[in-house]
Amino acid sequence: MSRLYCHNPDTMPMRGGTRTPADEIVGKAASFTPFIPAAGGATVSGGEPRLQPVFAGELLHRFRHELGLHTALDTSGFLGSRAHDALVADTDLVLLDIKSWEPALYRELTGRELRPALDLARRLETLGKEVRVRFAVVPGLTDGEADVEGVAAFAGGLPNVTRVDALPFHKPGAGTYEALGKRFPAAATPSPDPQVMDRVRAQLRAHGLHTVRPSPHGPAEAGMRGGTHLRTVPIG
Repeated sequence: MSRLYCHNPDTMPMRGGTRTPADEIVGKAASFTPFIPAAGGATVSGGEPRLQPVFAGELLHRFRHELGLHTALDTSGFLGSRAHDALVADTDLVLLDIKSWEPALYRELTGRELRPALDLARRLETLGKEVRVRFAVVPGLTDGEADVEGVAAFAGGLPNVTRVDALPFHKPGAGTYEALGKRFPAAATPSPDPQVMDRVRAQLRAHGLHTVRPSPHGPAEAGMRGGTHLRTVPIG
């Protein structure tokens, strides 16, 4: 999903890339399993993995049942209707990005509507599926108290949300934009002050939410059941 601060712009085009069969990906994953501790697993990410729901579903199923790995789905939630029941059943943890609580700002940041992400979160609650919400704190965009309060109140009302990661904006994708010959839209945006991050986390905790400081290993893998996750990107 297109964003003003997408950290992997190379995944945004819908054409190109290298076609790789599921057998090859599962085979490569199997070679890594000796190095993945019992608390680790595999994350299917993107881009948006549910652009290819059948393929993503096969990966999750085979990671879980053939390799015995804990599985996670990293998603924006926009294509929640494509998360068929079998795919959800083979997913142990959903990493759900909520870019903003304000519908107009969400649309500005993503070009999409907020409601599908919220609908997916509610559906996952009904199914009893564990969710971890990620919320990027971007100065001048998503750092306002009202925006944070909206996300906090929504996530705090869902018993299946086990954690909210408040992620301070940084620029890991700037080099990729440069390599692609593209302008990084958020090049002039600074990282949030530590005091702002403390306030954001305090707002989340006020709603009974567990939140921690992000790991240097990255938002998707950090603290995933306390172990290492193999990350796969089904795009192209």
